[in-house]
Amino acid sequence: MVDQAIRLNADCHSAAIDRAALDTAQHRQGPEFYQAVNERPHLFSSAAFFISPAQLEKMRRVIASVESVTKLPGWASSQAPVQGNALGVFYGYDFHLNAEGAHLIEINTNAGGAFLIALLQQSQLNAQIPGATFAPEEPEQAFLEMFRNEWRLERGDAPLQTIAIVDEQPPQQYLYPEFLLAQRMFERAGMHALIADPLELETRADGLYCADRRIDLIYNRLTDFLLQQHPALLAAYETKLAVVTPHPHAYARHADKRNLARLCDAEALRAMGATEEAISALQTGVPLTRAVHAEDHDQWWNERKQWFFKPATGYGAKAAYRGEKVTHRVFEEIMQHDYVAQKFAAPGERMMCIEGAEPAPYKSDVRCYVYDGEIQLIAARLYQGQTTNFRTPGGGFALVRMVG
Repeated sequence: MVDQAIRLNADCHSAAIDRAALDTAQHRQGPEFYQAVNERPHLFSSAAFFISPAQLEKMRRVIASVESVTKLPGWASSQAPVQGNALGVFYGYDFHLNAEGAHLIEINTNAGGAFLIALLQQSQLNAQIPGATFAPEEPEQAFLEMFRNEWRLERGDAPLQTIAIVDEQPPQQYLYPEFLLAQRMFERAGMHALIADPLELETRADGLYCADRRIDLIYNRLTDFLLQQHPALLAAYETKLAVVTPHPHAYARHADKRNLARLCDAEALRAMGATEEAISALQTGVPLTRAVHAEDHDQWWNERKQWFFKPATGYGAKAAYRGEKVTHRVFEEIMQHDYVAQKFAAPGERMMCIEGAEPAPYKSDVRCYVYDGEIQLIAARLYQGQTTNFRTPGGGFALVRMVG
């Protein structure tokens, strides 16, 4: 029953996580990881978030429909013409769950947090929290098999020896602690794993190198999704000097926010050959999304309170605005840039009790980590403010439990 999830989310005293157990789990990852986590005080939420089986089923139906539609021949994008066999690791399907249903807000192809959520879930196995955790019994083995499958799809039976986890200035990234978790996972599996800035990469005739070590596979965490600002990495991807995952084609096919508008166009989907079942799931599960054009300036201004404005190629809620709160100045900037507008779908809520403060409602979104169409993990992010953030005391990544 949804009612049980609603009741537990409305009770700020329900299901506080076992902070001592989480702290012990973090200590076990070593001093560098422990220090990095403690420098980011709002990484993990202090409470769990609850969903119902019905909500999970609705999310599954939407994800399956998106996956089926994006495989249709007519869906392919010309933005990233190079397509390999690798599928792309850690797709993130982000939902707002409310009384009206499960609403797909966006899709990401380099979704962060899975390693951190797996650590959080493992640390809470003995905690007295209602419901069931949606996770594989051995998340590390599931993650390893995903990366090995990416490699097999491109290289067959060749040995996978060296992996580079790549982002700009990695230690400065907010999710740097999970780069460390990924590195140690690969090393435990007998691989050599580097955490590298793309400026450290060099293409040579026989491959892609970092510090004179040839790289087999790049775990790509860059937000330059089409690699336009990183020519060495783009060349390695296009010429198959290294396996890159996730990659530009995956982004163009799934995560460019203009695709949300395409997912709402029933007639275009029908013309491509989408099933009526998929179209129906997308019509109910994806809030109406439209491209924003400056010639419709007055109409957008008059209707702004109904919409949420997002940069077409944005990420991490940067430069995203709820129309109800947008100023004239910001609205004029939106009109001059490449934006989409999505009908506002209210986020879910979780009441929180933070020490020294009155009980308060926190907003939530729910992220499904997906590989090859299958949900691997589910996490929530709890926050206050217009958009998802990691700045709210008591907020951050939250354990998701299914009840009912």
